Amino acid sequence: MWSGTVHALHLAPRSFLPMRGQDHLVLLAGIGVEGDRYATGDGFYSDRPEAGRQITLFEVETLEALARDHKVVLDVADHRRNITTRGVPLNHLVGQRLRIGDTLLEGTRLATPCRHIEQITGQEIFNLLLNRSGLHARIITGGTIRLGDGVAPP
Repeated sequence: MWSGTVHALHLAPRSFLPMRGQDHLVLLAGIGVEGDRYATGDGFYSDRPEAGRQITLFEVETLEALARDHKVVLDVADHRRNITTRGVPLNHLVGQRLRIGDTLLEGTRLATPCRHIEQITGQEIFNLLLNRSGLHARIITGGTIRLGDGVAPP
């Protein structure tokens, strides 16, 4: 059994804009994050819609490991995922459900890094993020999530 917390929350209203830190996000079931580029159809991959890519999650432990093992320092917004977690085994949650506050998500597939992150950060990190780039999920039950909310199996 595992349990974790929401470490950081981010959204970007359009592709290529910086991620903006938030104290809460409104999750819309079957759609995405209110105000985020993918919910509005303004994301880089919006021309390739995918129901299982409504929200994205990333482990803060990956950022810590990159700094410790590779001397690569990334800001918590640089990974461009909506939710940064602590203590959540995201790679093991494909096909699994997880609860964040009152919301319910289902992990659909592991995220893959894109070269855009290298353009944003100016660092060659694509290969370092393979198999460590987070989780795509579908929003089953929407609601508001906040910094510090618990993350756990339903």
